[in-house]
Amino acid sequence: METNPRGIPKAPFIENVEDHVTEQEPVEIVLRKFQEAVAKYKFMEVNMLQRKRNLDTKVPEIRKTLEMVQFLQSQAEEDESKEIETLYELNDTLFATAKVKPTGKVNLWLGANVMLEYPVEEAAELLSTKLEAALKTLKNTEEDLEYLRDQITTMEVNTARVYNWDVKQRRLARAKEEATGEE
Repeated sequence: METNPRGIPKAPFIENVEDHVTEQEPVEIVLRKFQEAVAKYKFMEVNMLQRKRNLDTKVPEIRKTLEMVQFLQSQAEEDESKEIETLYELNDTLFATAKVKPTGKVNLWLGANVMLEYPVEEAAELLSTKLEAALKTLKNTEEDLEYLRDQITTMEVNTARVYNWDVKQRRLARAKEEATGEE
């Protein structure tokens, strides 16, 4: 079965409905399989959208932190005895002013209530790597979302084609019965 680079299966397009609907697989079973496939694709889409939302908030945070580390790095290179006056956030609506001497070290939150001290250069390298990985993951997630939308559309078109074919077959059968019943 054909898949995209991250393993999401490609939905088959049903060219000829008669070849797909058989006595072993009547219309009801085919339609149920198509609906299950659509449900699976939509489930994957919901998960991808959640991942995208998380990355959409994570990327700017990493960028902002990287910019701050690079600023501290440039200040430390200029003059280590020079104080930097800064505004920092105490909570959502409360800020305070502080004077800070560049030390050449920064503390980074790693998650799960873990903070580590890094030399500024190492922190900048780590954040650059994390930003690069997050941007790549975001790009892949956006590609996967587009791919999933295409697969959902394909399966919905397949469902409509099989349903319409079934309606047409029933009408033909009914017309045939009426024609033979009148004679």
